[in-house]
Amino acid sequence: MKRVELKREARLKRHLRVRKKVKGTQERPRLSLFKSARHIYAQVIDDEAGRTLVAASSLSLQMLQGGKVGDKKERAKAVGKMVAEAAMKADVRKVVLDRGGYRYHGRVKALADSAREAGLEF
Repeated sequence: MKRVELKREARLKRHLRVRKKVKGTQERPRLSLFKSARHIYAQVIDDEAGRTLVAASSLSLQMLQGGKVGDKKERAKAVGKMVAEAAMKADVRKVVLDRGGYRYHGRVKALADSAREAGLEF
């Protein structure tokens, strides 16, 4: 197997381990993260109802129209702020962070910190 495939499988195993414990409820939905080489995506999910309440990504139209270019960390901060503002409009104040098997540093930490600053509690 190639090294990239091994890394992907290891991340998916970590993600499954986390998902056994982290469940999103109506009172406290799950803030799920996914990052690719270029972009970062965030969703607020109610697992009981099985639906996504809010979603934001560095690809979203707001980001493209806003002209927010910069390094990946800056884009992650902007996505964190966007998802927090959208969650507040949907009356979601508290969430559970699902880091998706990624380490809590770099872009993941930047997104989480900016979401906290924008008003989300987790």
